[in-house]
Amino acid sequence: MAVSQQGALTSLNGNAERGNKESKSSLVVCFGEMLIDFVPTVGGVSLAEAPAFKKAPGGAPANVAVGISRLGGSSAFIGKVGKDEFGYMLADILKENNVDNSGVRFDPGARTALAFVTLRADGEREFMFFRNPSADMLLKETELDANLIQKACIFHYGSISLIVEPCRSTHLAAMKIAKASGSILSYDPNLRLPLWPSAEAARQGIMSIWNEADIIKISEEEITFLTGGDDPYDDEVVFDKLFHPNLKLLLVTEGQDGCRYYTKKFNGKVSGVRVEAVDTTGAGDAFVSGILTSLSSDLNLYQDEKKLRDALMFANTCGAITVTERGAIPALPTRDAVLQLLPA
Repeated sequence: MAVSQQGALTSLNGNAERGNKESKSSLVVCFGEMLIDFVPTVGGVSLAEAPAFKKAPGGAPANVAVGISRLGGSSAFIGKVGKDEFGYMLADILKENNVDNSGVRFDPGARTALAFVTLRADGEREFMFFRNPSADMLLKETELDANLIQKACIFHYGSISLIVEPCRSTHLAAMKIAKASGSILSYDPNLRLPLWPSAEAARQGIMSIWNEADIIKISEEEITFLTGGDDPYDDEVVFDKLFHPNLKLLLVTEGQDGCRYYTKKFNGKVSGVRVEAVDTTGAGDAFVSGILTSLSSDLNLYQDEKKLRDALMFANTCGAITVTERGAIPALPTRDAVLQLLPA
């Protein structure tokens, strides 16, 4: 099936216009963690072998918020950082990228989270987190900006905020507010096993809110993990074990090979865009930014397979551009950059 560049361009231009004129109706609110990623200055080494690190703002939900804004969409971020230099820096980065940061809170008693991440020579990512506890884990329900959540056409979140209290209860409360106000719930589990008490705790925690989501994005590895080792390429596995009755759209990312999509009416695959990869950090978040930007301008996009495929090729291109630079937020593309690379 051919992919139309014009279709993606029209969709994104429409979104940019609506973002300016009707920010309330096209707003995507992202909830969760924002932190500092430290990425080695050279590739293909372990954290212990890295000669030096480059500081980069990160955290999956924050990455998505910035990605949407860079693509011409309207976004906001809700979360907590430390009342420290890194926390102020992160809040400023959101503002500089035209992300509404009015939902950010500062904790005077906890530090902003840090994460060291590298892509080893064997292609595996290695993580080391400093959260003991970090400020993002301490967001309280009383600190939520309910009015901001209620303005969202899409409410996006991950699973890291489900690991400990009080953030878990705050996360659930925010989802409830969003659902009650008619927002589409978008979920990217973003599995980070080192942060969970155990693999089983991670599986249960991620699945505990699975049936609430309208849109879910997962990776091949996450399918294998969540299904207990089943074949991540088997469509029957995906439909039988992961596609719940209320789900509108399930997306499976496959790195440079593109993505698969599943709806109640149809499913298929959209090829990836080949580039020279430098650092895969943030690629999945860039993909999510791309698809949510398109969805925010057309909330029924998932019902039209042609439009959905165009939007997913746009999202795949977002991910491809992001792996050509180090770090997450610094590498997220603009709409113009994506349209230049987008296959005809």
